[in-house]
Amino acid sequence: MHRTTRIKITELNPHLMCVLCGGYFIDATTIIECLHSFCKMCIVRYLEASKYCPICDVQVHKTKPLLNIRSDKTLQDIVYKLVPGLFKNEMKRRRDFYSEHPVDVSNGSNEDRGEVADDDKRIITDDEIISLSIEFFNHSRLGGAVEDKPSKDQNMIANKRYLQCPAAMTVMHLRKFLRSKMDIPNAYQVEVMYEDEPLKDYYTLMDIAYIYTWRRNGPLPLKYRVRPNCKKMKVSHAQQEGQNSAIRSGPESDSASDKAGSPSGAPSTSSSLPSPGTPAQSPLPQLPQLPVNGTPAAAPPPTPSRSFTQFGGGGSNKPRNVTLNGSATSSG
Repeated sequence: MHRTTRIKITELNPHLMCVLCGGYFIDATTIIECLHSFCKMCIVRYLEASKYCPICDVQVHKTKPLLNIRSDKTLQDIVYKLVPGLFKNEMKRRRDFYSEHPVDVSNGSNEDRGEVADDDKRIITDDEIISLSIEFFNHSRLGGAVEDKPSKDQNMIANKRYLQCPAAMTVMHLRKFLRSKMDIPNAYQVEVMYEDEPLKDYYTLMDIAYIYTWRRNGPLPLKYRVRPNCKKMKVSHAQQEGQNSAIRSGPESDSASDKAGSPSGAPSTSSSLPSPGTPAQSPLPQLPQLPVNGTPAAAPPPTPSRSFTQFGGGGSNKPRNVTLNGSATSSG
């Protein structure tokens, strides 16, 4: 979620003030050579005696410096919108001036004379009253679908309501007003929208008029919709996921317990090593001995099947007959 950062007007003063008079820009005028801005009256008087920029000392023009300055309407609108009460006070000063010094200003605009009609106002003050309309946001209208017979409740919801509110009122105040008027429970969330775009709670009516270029040709058109609270939806969704995971882990735990209780899973108590009292069995079968050069081969000595203590010194030593290459010899 994006956080709002409030900036003090004093931090923007270096970009909104004229260095010649020390006040906020009035009829902001910019030098096209270096793009430095000043009040129109201040820079015109300054260029009568100098042909260089008061800030960077660049040459504006060799002979006619007034040819290289332009009125900066965008910058002036920014100054009027950021400085509270500046536009209203300036218009009053102009009206007072021309009432005390009647001159022919027919060539000038209404703003030059301080006479600005409501339809021509580009600047909205905090204490100004703004007319707005509020209605229910209908998805079917947005998609272009047309219902055959709308119900009575839908007709009541779709009716517009007209309000007059100060320009400094926020969207959060409007949401609270709708909730109290319609008795909407806390389990539901109220969203205020401009066309199909939800508005931030910290937006004021003046901000909405500036952002969406409201032309004052009618009430400020706003809409609202009611939805279930997002926090409760997230909690219920997390609980549902926990239940699903528990259901999925149930069969797996049962199968694991079955494997642990099965005989195949238990370790074997019998040892694969031969005991000293049992004869060792060769894994390979005994092959018959083949004769070598016509002489039958001697039979292999018998494998001892008794324990090693039987071959100790306690036994009798009898000579044994051994045949080597067809000759009999005696050992022992």
